Amino acid sequence: MSNWSKSLIVILGAPAVFAATIAHADQQKHQGHGTGSLQEIVVTAHPGARSRYAVTQGTSVLGGEDMERAMSATIGDSLDHLPGISQTAYGQGASRPIVRGLGGDRLRLLVNGLGTFDASSTSPDHAVALDLSTADRVEVVRGPATLKYGSNAIAGVINVIDSRVPRDIPLDGGIEGFVRSSYGTNANETLNGGSINAHLGGGLVAHIDGFFRDTDDFKAPGFLRSKTLRDAEPLEAGETEPFKRAVNSDLRAWGATGGLSYVGRNGFIGASVGRLDNQYGIPVELEHAHEDDHTDHDDDHTGHDDHDDLVRVDIEQVRADLIAEWNSPFWIFDQASARFGYGDYDQVELEGSEVGTIFMNDEWEGRFDLTQTERRGWTGTSGLHLRRRSFEAVGLEAFVPPNTTFQWGLYSYQSYESGPWHLDAGIRFDRQEARANTIDVSRNFTGVSASLGASYELGDGYLLGLSAFRAERAPNADELFSDGPHLATFIFEKGDPSLGEETIKGLDATFKKAGNQTSFALNTFYYSYKDYIFERLTGALEDGLPVAQFSSTNARFYGMELEAEHTLWEQGEYAIGINTVFDFVKAKDTVNNTPLPRIPPLSVTLGSTFESHWVDVDVSANYTIKQKSTAPFELTTGDYVDLATAVTVHPFEKHDITFIIQGDNLLNENIRHHTSFLKDLVPAPGRTFRFTVRAGF
Repeated sequence: MSNWSKSLIVILGAPAVFAATIAHADQQKHQGHGTGSLQEIVVTAHPGARSRYAVTQGTSVLGGEDMERAMSATIGDSLDHLPGISQTAYGQGASRPIVRGLGGDRLRLLVNGLGTFDASSTSPDHAVALDLSTADRVEVVRGPATLKYGSNAIAGVINVIDSRVPRDIPLDGGIEGFVRSSYGTNANETLNGGSINAHLGGGLVAHIDGFFRDTDDFKAPGFLRSKTLRDAEPLEAGETEPFKRAVNSDLRAWGATGGLSYVGRNGFIGASVGRLDNQYGIPVELEHAHEDDHTDHDDDHTGHDDHDDLVRVDIEQVRADLIAEWNSPFWIFDQASARFGYGDYDQVELEGSEVGTIFMNDEWEGRFDLTQTERRGWTGTSGLHLRRRSFEAVGLEAFVPPNTTFQWGLYSYQSYESGPWHLDAGIRFDRQEARANTIDVSRNFTGVSASLGASYELGDGYLLGLSAFRAERAPNADELFSDGPHLATFIFEKGDPSLGEETIKGLDATFKKAGNQTSFALNTFYYSYKDYIFERLTGALEDGLPVAQFSSTNARFYGMELEAEHTLWEQGEYAIGINTVFDFVKAKDTVNNTPLPRIPPLSVTLGSTFESHWVDVDVSANYTIKQKSTAPFELTTGDYVDLATAVTVHPFEKHDITFIIQGDNLLNENIRHHTSFLKDLVPAPGRTFRFTVRAGF
């Protein structure tokens, strides 16, 4: 705990010391530099769009300089510091978010309201097909968002919003956009990218964006394998324990997108086409063996080396989107929107120079939404949602047969507001067909989801809210049809074609305050699952791998999230504040009275900020406790302190140019994420410093 005590002193003291050097501030109120607030509108959280303050579910918005400071190579790592969010942490190349202990096919990742069209929900070693370097903002909804986004959004929704399909004409009628460049010291990481919208005349607006990211192998604080694993499975005589350098953890990725829209007085219609290429290494031997002798004890030894016994992943995706919106009243509606997206995704896993497995995902998704005109406090949104996914795996890791899934749903969400009261009610009807022709199995499912919610404004910025819901999720193709070795997770997966739908009933409660001096959002949740589907380790071995059987049980999830900010001192454009984020989740198999696997432990972050017209300073320390509540055959995970700081400089009065210098894991702690299949084989990167410059125009 000595590290934690030192970190706390640094957090609370550093910005105050920095502020002591500032004098003669003028009296203009400090406005910040693009950080989120409870008053910010969240289009993802509510079918008709609503401020974070008014939404009864837990929400977060990442944009502006907050997103610049959080940006990492993966979306999982970028969002990990937000309340209720953890990550799958599969090296530098792949990490998917987890919300309240739930991820995979229960969490929808979206780009402008449509899916990412990849294979990331199938396995944690599969990267999400997006990069935040060209995004404008990220919206997070914690808790079921099934009414608008379907049964695969039981855990929540993460929506990445960018301008690949322009919605507006640039304010000055010409060109707007940004460019950014950054460098990270730990893995010699470079990132360059940018985005431009250009008015071509009339109502035509063109868009182009692109990025290139390159990193070497990252350095860990010490031994790659955890002490728990080293004690439980010592290496044989003559073998060397991997140390510091995470061999084969490098990555190279690039992407580019072009779009064109017609923007009129009452809406817009536009389309875009983009390509993403991503090649990265898996920093462990997927056979979970230790025959390699590639350990390097030299901190300065990095590079893109060839290792024939390790696996590399090569991803290519071509994506097309069409979006249209009409924003003028007609009949009983004041807005109509249509979205359609298609993705052709190929992933090749290379074992040395040999092709091991090829994953192919051909997917499209479309939705049509109508928003009602507000009448006497009553409004609502209704829509149709369609989705088709064709997935195939060929090669050594073809643990699931070729399959096709088709889903469609109808929903309606209604709201009524009267004085301080706000009432919500919604219902959705879903159909799903999952078919695996090679084994002649087809399953059809029908699901109904419903929710009720109410909130009351107490005055002085306080709000109380409560929502109740019931949702159903049909098992996906992996859970139904898997039957083979899944080397990425070191298990032999067995599906169950007889699985039925899982049903979840739950409550979300919120208590919030929005204000200039103090703001906070406290969310608590309780979920009761019937026939919860998960991979249960049986204790048996097949092909030398532990057998994991997809099976259903009853389960219980409950937890809490708190985020709060308080301004300690403010004078003119200068301000000193403190902030905190706290979250925990407990999850249990109530039939067998055992914890569920890979549930994140309790986490608390304390931070302090100094803000001014020219310079901002942020210091924070996250303490994550030891996870001792483990499932059968699961190892415990140690606690850690993650100390970070950032200095943001705005050097020019009339130019949108920002410089950021930040340090992460400054104590060089051995950070292992309990939610990761790799937690005992490779830790998170050690101490790193990152330098970023961003220019908007």
